[in-house]
Amino acid sequence: MINRFLILSLFILFFAGIANAQKEQLRVSPKASVSQVVGLTEIEIEYSRPGVKGRKVWGELVPYNKVWRAGANEATVFEFESDVLIEGKKLSAGKYSFFVIPGKEEWTLIFNKVADQWGAFEYNEAEDALRVTVKPESNEHTEWMSFSFTNLNPEKGSAVINLCWEKIKVPFTVQEP
Repeated sequence: MINRFLILSLFILFFAGIANAQKEQLRVSPKASVSQVVGLTEIEIEYSRPGVKGRKVWGELVPYNKVWRAGANEATVFEFESDVLIEGKKLSAGKYSFFVIPGKEEWTLIFNKVADQWGAFEYNEAEDALRVTVKPESNEHTEWMSFSFTNLNPEKGSAVINLCWEKIKVPFTVQEP
């Protein structure tokens, strides 16, 4: 009788531990990645996708004029297989954390040399490899933040990368030099 009770207790504890470990791995903002070959260059974006969830995002949840990690959890990471031009400015091949400074009329996009960061808590402007400014656009409602590639032009080796969330789209051009 004691052996059955002990075995049953251990069995319950074992499965409770597994359930708890799985719960800790669940993320409110799920991880995602998207990649695209642009010309001959492979580009990969890894990020976490926050949801709107009825909140006002721009200017409230994500304040204007402050550095934001362009996602949730770890900083968003871009990896470029070879050198590219972002909005006409050169960025060397490599892996970069990606931050933005949203504004009502204009956004600053930041590619930072320290790829492995949690959020923007240790962001250091001195490590920026590139900053460019772009204009946000109105967009249909996007519940879960996403990145996408549009306007692919294999002959020119170019594409537009779009960051979409809530009712905003932030497009920027990437192309081979």
